[in-house]
Amino acid sequence: MEQTIDQAKLDRITEQILKQIDNGNGFSQEGAFNLRHNGVALCHGDSEHIKIRKKEDKPGIDVYIDAETKGEQVHIPVVVDASGMTDIVYNDFYIADGADVTIVAGCGIHNSGCNESRHDGIHSFHVGKGANVRYEEKHYGEGEGTGAKVLNPVTKIYMEEDSVFTLDTAQIKGVDSTLRETDVHLGAGAKLYVLEKLMTHDQQTAESNMEVDLDGEGSSAQIISRSVAKGTSKQIFHPKAVGNAKCHAHVQCDSIIMDHAEVSSIPEINARHLDAAIIHEAAIGRINDEQLIKLRTLGMTEEEAEGVIIENFLN
Repeated sequence: MEQTIDQAKLDRITEQILKQIDNGNGFSQEGAFNLRHNGVALCHGDSEHIKIRKKEDKPGIDVYIDAETKGEQVHIPVVVDASGMTDIVYNDFYIADGADVTIVAGCGIHNSGCNESRHDGIHSFHVGKGANVRYEEKHYGEGEGTGAKVLNPVTKIYMEEDSVFTLDTAQIKGVDSTLRETDVHLGAGAKLYVLEKLMTHDQQTAESNMEVDLDGEGSSAQIISRSVAKGTSKQIFHPKAVGNAKCHAHVQCDSIIMDHAEVSSIPEINARHLDAAIIHEAAIGRINDEQLIKLRTLGMTEEEAEGVIIENFLN
């Protein structure tokens, strides 16, 4: 039986941001959910198999996903629309052996003022044996104010044997500064899939540091990072795969650079076991002229053609 704890009426700005950051099945106050708004839980609900509990010692929630969870979603978006606010939250997820769940997160900032608005989300995932977890996280910024919109996510993932974790993260637009820290540990037979998509423009900066430790025999990781840098924005990517056992890993970084932007891609591999097989590759380049010309012949403007190419590249 489903049990809803608390519901709320959402304002226009909150609904607008949720459409950008929570588009799985769309955010609704049903099933398991927790909407954080300007540092407090605005609405909250449990389902039969997923329970959300407020932390007692610091801001954030503990999410308990039991073994009977099969194909269910839990939505935990964050909205900040108070200029000058710094919101720090600690969310821990405990996924039982054999569970199958999709976690839809993400943060949107609407800043209409002149002071910096910032959200630091520290998420830890404790993934049980044979569990299958998909984590979707989108970041988005908007607002007519001059204050910066800053998002600094920290993601820690601890995977037990034969578990599967898919990390699908995207920075859509409007984020002035981001520092992303990701740390993953894989047990025996565990499988990690990462797809990171990021766009910067104007004078925005983005740095993504990721370390994946393949600790268990037969573990594997596929890490793909795709980015587009426009204007005078700057990006730094540093994914690192460490093979501590017999394992397989592939790290791939692809970036499109435009205008006067700057992109640094620093993939790193570290084999600490004789049977650790790890591959890395990186590519940075401009938009393909032939693709641009072909789309222009179909009647598109240069800006429209660039938009189509970028959208396909990031998707």
